[in-house]
Amino acid sequence: MSAPPRAWETVLQSIELDLLSGRLRPGDRLPPERALAVELGVGRSSVREAIRVLEVLGLLRTSAGSGPGAGAIIVALPGGGMSALMRLQVAARGFPVADVVKTRLVLEASVVTELAEASARADSTMVASASLRPNLRAPVQLLGAMDSPALTEAEFLALDAEFHLALAEASGNQVVTATMAGLRSAIEGYARAGATSLASWADTSTRLRAEHRAIVAAIEAGDAPAARSLVHDHIAGYYAETHQAHHRPARTADASGYPVAR
Repeated sequence: MSAPPRAWETVLQSIELDLLSGRLRPGDRLPPERALAVELGVGRSSVREAIRVLEVLGLLRTSAGSGPGAGAIIVALPGGGMSALMRLQVAARGFPVADVVKTRLVLEASVVTELAEASARADSTMVASASLRPNLRAPVQLLGAMDSPALTEAEFLALDAEFHLALAEASGNQVVTATMAGLRSAIEGYARAGATSLASWADTSTRLRAEHRAIVAAIEAGDAPAARSLVHDHIAGYYAETHQAHHRPARTADASGYPVAR
């Protein structure tokens, strides 16, 4: 007979079920510890232990205090085995930031191209069909979540990383999605480290939100070249702005027109 789950595991299972079912989405905040403890019939220490586990897994971020930005906010959804293995590699050894950025440029150019081309195909059919268009509901929801003035820098950047992962998921390419999910902690890590050198977080976050919306608009318009250019400038621009490189990664194109970094 298997042993009954410990109290903190009961809390963990409940939150994971809500994540997988869609009752909790990135940008949502967990109920206060006291409320969760009462709801699940466990002690507050068990709730805290489960939250620590979810934070280590990169699924949520916590902020101390008592204001509207305090508590635990969902920043990601559970991923698969390949993603977990890559996250372990990142945690154990890390990757050079320049390599992560170059990989993002290649992968995300492919993602937005596929999405934009799907939108263009849907628009070119005899009778335009919404069912043929890529499902951008999750990325658009994250755009709304990032508009919250209560977000800390770390929470905003975590949702930013989830936005890019959501675009990959919308493309339907499971290998690209798993790779992006595995790199998520590395992406979020260099973004947070770079934020300390910014002249104005308010100005940069406003620009990042505008760039996100422009990328989605290009995808919805079926403009693949514009989407590729926008996502390249978005990724490379932040990398350069935060002084993590001496210069912006140069953009060249392969035979298919995809921008690659060199």
